[in-house]
Amino acid sequence: MSKFVDRAKELRADEIKHYNCAQGALVPFAEAKGIDAETAYQIAGNFGAGMKRAATCGAVTGALMALGLYGVEDPAVIGEFYRRLKENHQGCLDCADLLRINKENGGNKKTHCDNMVYECVSLVEELLKK
Repeated sequence: MSKFVDRAKELRADEIKHYNCAQGALVPFAEAKGIDAETAYQIAGNFGAGMKRAATCGAVTGALMALGLYGVEDPAVIGEFYRRLKENHQGCLDCADLLRINKENGGNKKTHCDNMVYECVSLVEELLKK
């Protein structure tokens, strides 16, 4: 794995403080940029659970914040980010749709959400290396 995915795993496994999907995706990159975890935690707080309304997945929005933090705004790169995620998730990026598909496939919600965070973190890291 990577230091970013490893850190995301630590955050998502924290039993004392809950890190939502957006926080789990953003905090590792924010820390590497010198932003403390608490500040990043607060910034991403309202983006979990699909912006608290089952809209765009929190892992996706947290990853987009991470890309922005590193100055990645090129439409081609952002388009690649969206395209690759959609390819892996039946064209869906909304929390409600992703959770519905996961449930239909007999998946566990926590495992699904954790995996979305790790996938998004890995993809951000890959795109930052380009």
